[in-house]
Order: sequence, then C-alpha cells, then structure tokens
Amino acid sequence: MDKGILKNVSINFIGLILPTFVSLVTVPAYIHALGVERYGVVSLVWTLIGYFGILDLGMSMAAQNHISKALASGDDAESARVFWSAFWLNLGTGIAGGLLIYFGAFVYTAYFTKVTAAMQHEVYLALPWLALAIPLANVSWVFAGAINGAERFGVFNTNQTIGTFLFQLLPLGAAWWIAPNLQTVLAAAVVARLIAAVMLGHASIKVLGIRRIDPPQWGTAKGLFNFGGWMLIASTTSMIADTLDRVMLGAGMGAKFVTYYTVPQNLVTRLNMLPNALVRTLFPRLSAVGRDHADALARQSLEFLNGVFTPVAVVAIFALGPFLALWVGADLAAQSAPVGRVLVISVWLVGQASVTRILIQSQVNPSRAAFAGLVQMPFFVGGLWLGIHYFGLIGAAVVVAARALVDYGVLLYLSAIRMRAIVLDMAAHLAFLLASLYLAHAWPGLVESIVICAVVLALNVAWSLTMTPGLRTLARGLIVRLNARKTV
Repeated sequence: MDKGILKNVSINFIGLILPTFVSLVTVPAYIHALGVERYGVVSLVWTLIGYFGILDLGMSMAAQNHISKALASGDDAESARVFWSAFWLNLGTGIAGGLLIYFGAFVYTAYFTKVTAAMQHEVYLALPWLALAIPLANVSWVFAGAINGAERFGVFNTNQTIGTFLFQLLPLGAAWWIAPNLQTVLAAAVVARLIAAVMLGHASIKVLGIRRIDPPQWGTAKGLFNFGGWMLIASTTSMIADTLDRVMLGAGMGAKFVTYYTVPQNLVTRLNMLPNALVRTLFPRLSAVGRDHADALARQSLEFLNGVFTPVAVVAIFALGPFLALWVGADLAAQSAPVGRVLVISVWLVGQASVTRILIQSQVNPSRAAFAGLVQMPFFVGGLWLGIHYFGLIGAAVVVAARALVDYGVLLYLSAIRMRAIVLDMAAHLAFLLASLYLAHAWPGLVESIVICAVVLALNVAWSLTMTPGLRTLARGLIVRLNARKTV
C-alpha cells in the first residue's frame, strides 16, 4: 500500500483516539460539577444534536467527493463552486433545523419529560444556545469534508483535536467558574463550537486557495444533492440498523438484558477506529482516481485490514472475558462476554464492508449501496426477532454478525471488483476468528487465554506474512527502519 495512504491512516487513527481519551477524562468531572440529573440532560442534548446531523443531507460527503475529483483534475474553480454551494445549502438547512429543534424541544420539555420545575426552567433558558449549535455543526461538516477531500488529514485532525479539547473543557470551566447550570454549559459549548468552526473554515479556505465568497451555483447544488441524498439514505439505514438490536432486545427480553448486551457492545465498537481511519483516508482518494487504480487500492486496503485488524480482533476475543470480570464483575461478565466475542467478529466484518461500500459510492453509484441496505433491512428485522425469540442475547449477536457478513458479500458483488482473491483472504482470517471464538469459550481462564491467544496470534501473523506480499514488504520496511534507528 502507498506510504502516503498509510501515513494518512495513522494521522486519522490518532485523530479518532484522542477525543476518546479526552471524553474519558472529563466525564467524571462533568458529573461532579453538574450532578447526575443535569449531566443526563446535557447528554440527551448532544444526542439530539447528533440526530439532527441528518440535516447535512449527505452534503459533506458529497462535497468531499466532488472536491477530490476537482482537485485531481486541477479545476480550482470547480472546487470553490462546490465548497460555497455546499456551505450555503448546509447553512440554510442548519438554520431551519435550529428553529425546529428550538420549538420541538420546548414542546418536548413542557409535555413529555419528567424533570423538576427548576430543571425545566434551565432547559428553556438553554434552548436558544441549542438552536445555534445546529447551523454551526452543519457548516463545520462542510469545512471538514472540504479539507478531507483535499486529503489534508493532518490539518483536519489538528483542528478537530483542538476543537474537541475546547468543546470538552470550556463548558466544564464555565460550570466551575460561572454557574453549574444548563444554559451556562450550553452557551460555553456553542462558543467552543463557534471557535472550532472558524478554525475549520479558515483552514478549508486556505487549503482550497479560495479568495472570495461566492453564491451557491444551482447546477453544482443539484449534483451535490443527487450524490448526498443517496449517502444520506445509506447512513440513515445504517444508523437504524445499528440500534435495532438493542431496541428489539428491550422489547423482547427487558432492560436487564439490554445492559448485558450494550456493555460489551459499547466496548467492542471502539475497535472500529482503525477501519474508520482507513475509510476516512480512502474515500477522497477513491473518488479522485480511475477505476483500475481504485480497485487496486480497495484490494490492498482489504489485505491490510485483514493483516492488521485480525490480530487486534483475536486479542479482543480472548481478553474480553477477563477484562469484563475486572471491570463490571464476574456475574455480568458471564452474561456479556459470549455476546461481546461474537460482536467482535461483527465489528471486523463491518470494517471490511465499509471499504467496499465507499468503493461503490465513489466509483460505481451511491444508490446501489443505499438500496443494498434498504433491501436487507426487513430480513435483518425478521432475523433479529427469530434470534432473540429462540436464542436470546447470543441469538441477537449472531444475527448482527450474520448481517455484517451478508452485507459484505452483497457489497462485494455490487462493486464489480474481482473478488475471488478477496473472498479467500477474508475466509482464511475469518476462520482464525471463529477458532478464537471457540477456544476463548472452551478455556476461559486467564492463563489459558493468554497462552492460546499468543499461539493463535502467532499463527495468524505467520499466515498473513506468508500469503500477502504487500504485508511482507510493509513488515520488512518497518524492521529496516527500526534497525536503522537503533544504529543511530
């Protein structure tokens, strides 16, 4: 794989990890400063803002796709047209969304929440700030898409990391030094978002070499809508599918079993940071190059993901049981660990499917990927019902993993890539994961897990290096570089 792509994957991976650590550090401080009830309301507010990301209408990804193509062809004027068209469209939908969330949240708080009168008053005072957060988030996504479209991931992740620090620390400082109430915290959060948006906007204009403000071009906007609409359908379908297992478990088995399921699920989904970093890196490159080059990049990326992510998944399968026992206790771990191990395989498969999905979106037609998700949805719902009804927690996890496998297979077919070598490579690594699943269940003790994990890990790495020339070259280059550093 190209060294530039590997460098960008590393940059994006670090950019995804740092905000996670910041959140882990600041959450206890927020709870201490605000109290449990206020922090719960703040968490709901951030969740609500996340749902209103639908107002982006896929425009940030569409802008990223179009800008990468324009820059690849040397058309700076087209990249500027795309940037300003996406900016004005997202600003408009963001303002509309801000008004909607203001009045909607007012009605919801007044009639559908169970909070004290004092807390209700705080929510009302915070609503204007909440409304302002929506258009700020909307235009920030366009700025991010523009920078990523230019493949300036260092610039993007530097700005995003600074923005994350501001977003976590400014509201916390405001709660300590001004007042620990919702309106103060949300006002500080909006100020942090504003600073981050200005930084991203300045960086994107500088990266694209834009020198003036232009009105939206409706021909360009139409192309963005055509592409972004299908991206929106695909992301919405994925978002619904990602929550269906928990919703149907709660309806079918009760809240206690949702806890048994979500504790390991929330843990293992953190593993998807590596595939997400790869996908973020690949999308603009796949959009900019020709079909043959794109197919070669996709094959190399899937080989890389198998070789690097499979060992991580193997370790996760063996480590999950002992870690959960230490983290949440032996009783909950006994229920959750088998579920979590199956979900590790699901996360691994989703990572592979994501690479194939962006190949379709960038090179074939985004509508195909969207239709694939829509067609699978009723079968997924039926499978979940059967799995939960007859097999409980483990049934839900197996159906989720099976859906990921089917999704990957369908997307491979729709991508029209030569798939024989890809399928054989994937099947071999999947066999290692299934063997790990069985062995971790059969020998759950800590010492046995460590020994067996080391053996499986060694065998998997040996297989990857033997069967994948690209990984051999990468490993050889890494060893040479390390030896060179030792001799200096």
